[in-house]
Amino acid sequence: MHIDRHLPVTPDDGLLTLMQWLSPGFPLGTFGYSHGLEQAIADHNIRHADDLGDWLHTVMTDGTGRTDAILLAEAYRHDDPACIDALARALSPARERLLETSAQGEAFCQTVNAVWGTTLPPLCLPVAVGAAARMQGIALTPTLQTYLFAFAAGLVSAAQRAMPLGQTRAQALLLRVAPTCRTLAAGAVDWTLDDIGTSAFMAEIAAMRHETLQPRIFRS
Repeated sequence: MHIDRHLPVTPDDGLLTLMQWLSPGFPLGTFGYSHGLEQAIADHNIRHADDLGDWLHTVMTDGTGRTDAILLAEAYRHDDPACIDALARALSPARERLLETSAQGEAFCQTVNAVWGTTLPPLCLPVAVGAAARMQGIALTPTLQTYLFAFAAGLVSAAQRAMPLGQTRAQALLLRVAPTCRTLAAGAVDWTLDDIGTSAFMAEIAAMRHETLQPRIFRS
C-alpha cells in the first residue's frame, strides 16, 4: 500500500492523527503497564472506585500527569528534544517507571517513523509525542489534552483488570478526569521545566515496591 507522506496537515487531520497515536490500538504495549497501580491495589490502598478516583486525580495533578505534560510541551518547543529526554529519564523514580516511559516511547518512535516518514530517535513517551506533534504541525494544546486523557484511560483500563471495577464506573471516572486534562494542558502551555515538581508519594512508593510483587500481571 502506498502511503503519501507529504499530504498537508489540516486541523482535522491533526486531531485524527492524535486519536490514532494515542488510541489503545497503537502498538505501544500500554496494556502491559499499571504505573504502580497494581501494587497499590495489592496493598489495599485502592479498594473501590472512589479510592481509584482519588488516586488518579493525585497522579494527574501532582504526579506523572503534570510532569509529562511539561516534558511534552518543552519537547514540542525545542529544536532538539534530546536534552528534554535526558531529564525525563532522570526524573523516573523507579526502574519500572523508566521502563514504562522509555519502552513505550521507543515503540511510538519506531511506528511514527515507519508510517509518517519521520526520523525520531528513541525518546521517552511524552518527549516523543511532543516532538512528533511539532513535526506534523499539530497544535500543542490538543496534543496535551489527548495525551493526558490517554494516560488516564490507560490507568483506568489497568484498574479494570486488577480490581472489581465495571465498565460503567470506569467510564464515569474518565468523565470526571476530563476537566483535569483540560486544566493541566492549559497550564503546560505556559509552564517551564522550573515548574516540574511532584508530591504523589504513595504512587511513587508503589512503583518502587512493584518491582518485587509476586504474582503480578503488569510490568510496572
